[in-house]
Amino acid sequence: MIISTKLTAERLEEIKNHPTSYDENSPKLTKAQIARLRPAHEAYWNVTPVKKTISIKIDADILAALQSGGKGYQTKINSILRKAITTGDY
Repeated sequence: MIISTKLTAERLEEIKNHPTSYDENSPKLTKAQIARLRPAHEAYWNVTPVKKTISIKIDADILAALQSGGKGYQTKINSILRKAITTGDY
């Protein structure tokens, strides 16, 4: 059987639905345990992110709420997205 290495929508769904098995050598971690994980060589992970300009559509009420805080709402959006990615809350 040949497995494609392309990440198609079908392949991503297959990966998402693949069962995970846990045992004493690889126990299931809590969100708190995952939050405490750090890279073995953290210096390699302290890289200044490259900013990219994109165009996205955001619900008007969400954008208004973020803009109501004044200048820096785009930085706030970035912080919210970064937190969601790093904690897995998306």
